[in-house]
Amino acid sequence: MTSSSKKIKLSLKEYKEFYHSYYYSLCLFANKYVEDLEHSKDVVQDVFVKVWKQEVEFENRLAVKTYLYTSVRNKCLDLLKSKAYKNKALLSEHELTLLTSENYFEKEVMIEEVNRVLYKAVNTLPERCKQIMKLSLSGLENAQISEELSLSINTVKAQKRIAYQKLRPILKESILGLFWYLFV
Repeated sequence: MTSSSKKIKLSLKEYKEFYHSYYYSLCLFANKYVEDLEHSKDVVQDVFVKVWKQEVEFENRLAVKTYLYTSVRNKCLDLLKSKAYKNKALLSEHELTLLTSENYFEKEVMIEEVNRVLYKAVNTLPERCKQIMKLSLSGLENAQISEELSLSINTVKAQKRIAYQKLRPILKESILGLFWYLFV
């Protein structure tokens, strides 16, 4: 890095944006490693506190996301390797090797990023469409959604069609950007 390269620090507003955009996804990501939601939340919180207290500098905004995922992974692996955790968990050497692999890390980051982008897009939908799509994404069939929301099955189908029409352009742009980031 040359001395002319400028690093950025996150402003309070940017920090809050990253926190609100990534906290939930990072907790789910951490949970893939430690399989304990409370430990996962602690790990993610520790990473965000470190970013804020140490005023970590980044090359660009994209580097923040990379830093967050990498830091969460590293803290999870430290936790898994700690004596206190090993005494409680029955984690084999093979499982630990799998969790420390770069392939596992990349796959889990991709899954969480796609989920984050998808739910962010779903949250832009009108309220009824949003409700129906969230229930659909949680695994409910149209008949179950219809019953849960006291709607006709045709209304559910129509609302899903509307949602798909609205989501298609949003997701196309977001997913292309995500794949560019992950594979370029």
